[in-house]
Amino acid sequence: MEMINAIGRRKAAVARVYLTKGEGAIRINGRDYKEYFPQPHIQNKISAPFNEVQVDNIYDLNVNVAGGGYKGQAEAIRMAISRALVKLNEDFRKPLKDQKFLTRDARAVERKKYGKPKARKSFQFSKR
Repeated sequence: MEMINAIGRRKAAVARVYLTKGEGAIRINGRDYKEYFPQPHIQNKISAPFNEVQVDNIYDLNVNVAGGGYKGQAEAIRMAISRALVKLNEDFRKPLKDQKFLTRDARAVERKKYGKPKARKSFQFSKR
């Protein structure tokens, strides 16, 4: 089996995933994923696609991720893993799509507008 790669994006985060046959090691930017993401609920986001299609500990992952915060990065990685699994086996598409792991979440920070302190907030206004 050759290497399969896929890209996932979320907010400002971009994740590149390289999937190879192995024993379930997940390395993010050269570190173990449990070290990179110490919070258990974020670790669950990353292992979710594997649990969904029941292929735990068969593939090794090498992940490069840049930009955004840890939550955006985790969701970008989740999307990239899901895309790589679908490239590997087309049967995985339905369960992953049902969990919305293949859908790009388009929500991002709205830009600030001139004449306002933030994107939509206005300065205090009083007629008196």
